[in-house]
Amino acid sequence: MNPVALRLLGSAASTVDRAFVAALEMRNRKARARADAISHDERITMLGAIEATYGAPELLSNREAFFPSPPPVQPSERHVRALPELGSQGACVELSWPSAFTPFDPRAGEAYLAHVPNRTAHARIYGAGGGRPAVIVVHGYMGGHWGFEERTWPIRWMNRWGLDVAVFVLPFHGVRARTGGGAPPFPGGDPRRTNEGFRQVVADLRSLAGILRDRGAPSVGLMGMSLGGYSTALLATLDPSLAFAVPLIPLASVADFARTQGRLGTGENAALQHAALERANAIVSPLARPSLLSPGRVLIVAAEEDQVTPIAHAERLAAHLQAPLLRVHGGHLLQTWRSTAFRAVRTMLTDSGIL
Repeated sequence: MNPVALRLLGSAASTVDRAFVAALEMRNRKARARADAISHDERITMLGAIEATYGAPELLSNREAFFPSPPPVQPSERHVRALPELGSQGACVELSWPSAFTPFDPRAGEAYLAHVPNRTAHARIYGAGGGRPAVIVVHGYMGGHWGFEERTWPIRWMNRWGLDVAVFVLPFHGVRARTGGGAPPFPGGDPRRTNEGFRQVVADLRSLAGILRDRGAPSVGLMGMSLGGYSTALLATLDPSLAFAVPLIPLASVADFARTQGRLGTGENAALQHAALERANAIVSPLARPSLLSPGRVLIVAAEEDQVTPIAHAERLAAHLQAPLLRVHGGHLLQTWRSTAFRAVRTMLTDSGIL
């Protein structure tokens, strides 16, 4: 593509992303107004109390302390449709199982568990009936609806590579969302909800990986966009059994995102609140622990014009995980980079012997 076309495309991608961020801020204006009503000193005190609850050194040094391995599960299964292009056993099946999540902090857990649909985890598998490597794909914030995710991910393409594809639904999204709509409460303005939410994400993803292995998958990898990219990077620091990890246009730091959106005050106060928020969420940060995967099994993809999770997020992750970073043209929502990125993913999986 010539330079003029690239500039025009980049401008369009940035515009779309900025409009999305503005709409998101408008949607969350009530929550932001409540947060803005809290003084700087009150916020620092609150974040300090959360750090005291979740910040014990042993919780970071011992991965099982905050993220215990979930027990084996027997999911319920519903046949959605046949996938004849994958052979006689090819099918899309929907799985559901009781989430192994239990709140770490009982004070935060009561409100978290009050939403009953979120206690059940969900995924759809598009595969040939087992025996092939599998990839779990994880959507971004406000995603998780089956029809949308089927169009977001190149499922048929990955099926043709030889992968079975499992689409996972994050807590409080999709079929796990609250009735009446509205923005998902995870992740949200309360860092405790963020910490408990990612504790549930990790438990549910590890359960799903176990289900796929029980169905015959010789290896299971993880791929996620945006919030799903954060979840992917986090699991790469927690689960050595992952075959590969691909964070796409990832979020790397909740505190960085809050600072970019102007939610942390101004001047010196903003810097102090940013540092305090980083410490409050350190327990679930993909930047808090080293990667358990070799660099050849990790690929991070960043869009040059991304205005939702700017490229600095991907750069932080790549540096911390010591993983290669693929820079592509396009934005967060206007994903003109998809074919380039997924071809690179296929090359990585081939070179690493997974395909």
